[in-house]
Amino acid sequence: MEIELKLALQPRHATRIRRHPLLNASTPRQHALLSIYFDTPKFDLMQRGIALRVRRIGKQWIQTLKAETQSIGALTSRPEWEAVVAHGDRPDFSALPQAALDLLTGVKHKRVAPVFTTEFRRTAWQIGNSKAQAEVALDRGKITAAGRSREICEVEIELKSGKPEFLFDIAEQLLRAAPLHVEPRSKAERGYILSGAITPSPVKSVRSTIAQDQPADEAWNAIVQAALVQLTANVPGFLENAHDIEYLHQLRVALRRLRTAAQLAKSLGQETPAWERPLRELMHALNPARDWDVFQHEILPGIFPVLTAQAPHAAAKDNTLSLLQNTAAQARQRAQALLLQPAFTQLILDIGRSLLMTPADSHRRDTGTWAATILEQRWQKLRKRCHGFAALNPAERHLVRIAAKKMRYSVEAFAVLYGKRATPFIAALAALQDELGAENDRFMAMQLLNELPKKTAAVSFQLGQLSGALAFAAAQHDQLSSASWKKLAGSTLFWQQ
Repeated sequence: MEIELKLALQPRHATRIRRHPLLNASTPRQHALLSIYFDTPKFDLMQRGIALRVRRIGKQWIQTLKAETQSIGALTSRPEWEAVVAHGDRPDFSALPQAALDLLTGVKHKRVAPVFTTEFRRTAWQIGNSKAQAEVALDRGKITAAGRSREICEVEIELKSGKPEFLFDIAEQLLRAAPLHVEPRSKAERGYILSGAITPSPVKSVRSTIAQDQPADEAWNAIVQAALVQLTANVPGFLENAHDIEYLHQLRVALRRLRTAAQLAKSLGQETPAWERPLRELMHALNPARDWDVFQHEILPGIFPVLTAQAPHAAAKDNTLSLLQNTAAQARQRAQALLLQPAFTQLILDIGRSLLMTPADSHRRDTGTWAATILEQRWQKLRKRCHGFAALNPAERHLVRIAAKKMRYSVEAFAVLYGKRATPFIAALAALQDELGAENDRFMAMQLLNELPKKTAAVSFQLGQLSGALAFAAAQHDQLSSASWKKLAGSTLFWQQ
């Protein structure tokens, strides 16, 4: 079983890793590595979560088959089998043990052919102490597929013996010297993307694996892990395809799920995790980028006719649109920069490390009892916030929205325990949250417009017109959320059944 931490960095910072004091005590070994990855024309191995490669190391060819990866933030583990083979132009299936061959049942060996290559120079250091040993490898090179290439520059820290916490100790020391950042994708996955076998897309909620009679502390761990997987899975997409606003949306959903889990720790007699505060700060820092995404793609199309009707000249309208687009782009760039900062990498490492520790659950409750208690508490808080719903002012509705969010993320975390019984309630809760969210989006849009610089009288006039259109739209939708609340209030409370 391979257990490793993998983090990426800009090539200009590679020297900082090479010169790190942690590595000075070890003589580095350097290898030029050429790896050829194989699959069928229909990518049967990839679809099974299998990576099959033959790698040239010196004068030898080493064949490796890796099974489906399990990831917790930056930490990955997966079964693998290695063997020396005679050639690199084709795999040698006779060198695989029966356990590996069983994973290939039904795959026609003759149809397995080269798909892409990775070629990089690896500098490796062996470090450790009396309790643990690890290899730190700095890889620099490229992935090539279908006539295209992509740069590789990353650090892999592989556990050789001891406990996985040792990997986090190493990563944190390296992070103090170089701005390492999150890269959850293996070289194989990036090669498949480059070859066209995988079309990247935003990762929505990852369902946690929990059971009714499972100890509650173990379920809490699983909930955190599922949210962390969703978070890290959306980081590369947001960094590389920020124009697809769903990446940032799902990234923030994962952050909210992590915050919900952090707050649930108290119900298990635990301290709130130390990573909750930086998590909250990151959420606030990412808010402007998401607010501008919503404005550009959801709010502006509905009120855009105001610009067309009110602008006395096309140039004035273009100036206003340019101001909106540039401000939104700058907010996205600031958000991207945050995810490349050491502080974000440290946050991911902190959460990942916490999952290796067994929480002390003084109550030793089963998950079913814990879930029902939490859901009832969340429901009572939401009901209290919604009392006299139709007469609530904007500030009070904002508190309802927060309570509804907390309720929804708690429900979704435990939904697997209740099956289809939870579906109608979740649908009604989502409808209320969507209505309250739309109200909040219009309010935030007006704030964004008010904060923009009024460089000319024409631009100032048009921004005022847009604000007026938003205020009018808010008045038209005032009654919708009241109906959504009534429907939710009449729903069956599935956790009480």
